[in-house]
Amino acid sequence: MQRVFVGYLVNWDVQRQIWDHLFGKELFKVDFAETSIVITEPYFNFDTIQESMNEILFEEYQFQSALRVNPGTLSAYKYFQQNPSELCCIVVDSGYSFTHIVPFCRNKKKTEGIVRVNVGGKLLTNHLKEIISYRQLHVMDETYVINQVKEDVCYVAQDFYKEMDIAKLKDESNTVMLDYVLPDFSTIKKGFIKPREEMVFSGKYKTGEQILRLTNERFAVPEIVFHPSDIGIQEMGIPEAVVFSIQNLPEVTTVYGNVMLVPNEF
Repeated sequence: MQRVFVGYLVNWDVQRQIWDHLFGKELFKVDFAETSIVITEPYFNFDTIQESMNEILFEEYQFQSALRVNPGTLSAYKYFQQNPSELCCIVVDSGYSFTHIVPFCRNKKKTEGIVRVNVGGKLLTNHLKEIISYRQLHVMDETYVINQVKEDVCYVAQDFYKEMDIAKLKDESNTVMLDYVLPDFSTIKKGFIKPREEMVFSGKYKTGEQILRLTNERFAVPEIVFHPSDIGIQEMGIPEAVVFSIQNLPEVTTVYGNVMLVPNEF
């Protein structure tokens, strides 16, 4: 069985090239007649996209069988398998463009409670690009690089104000501060975090490496998913969206204790 993640498909020619590469001799070497495929699709996917996908999977590739399913449904299925006594749960599915809040009760997705927040990893990457460009180095055209920086260094603070106090320190006691070596795509193919014992806290590095010094942006940028209004985005944050979703359900008593986070290409 193969599992493939997709979004809203708008260019079938490009998608065919991707699938040909995945299913072909270079990677999975799929025997279509003996293979079933699981494909995750967006919530409330368009009927025309579903029909076209079925046509390609069965008529062109000739898979034995195919299952189109939402990412949250797979997570909820695993949760209920591991916790058979639970009746309800809610999945927070964070992707690159959106975050979906998806409640499940008695193994069924409750569509009336699904909430989409137009905040995801892309917004965080763009905001990090703006901060770095304003403070240090112009990187507005380096989306791929900064997206990697975000994935390598950013985190959610357990105590935001405590972390902010640490980030203000100017010496080695600042455990939040780190240096990130940017790739030059010649000798350095991928950026990396400089080991702390090699960091220079005063003065400049003597090497020719291009380095970003990151402090409070490491935890301030992820806060956007909780408080989008902080940067002028008129959207609910995740906590508010979870409450709003649950309030739209008839069963509101057993859901709050069972919240699952599903990062999906965040």
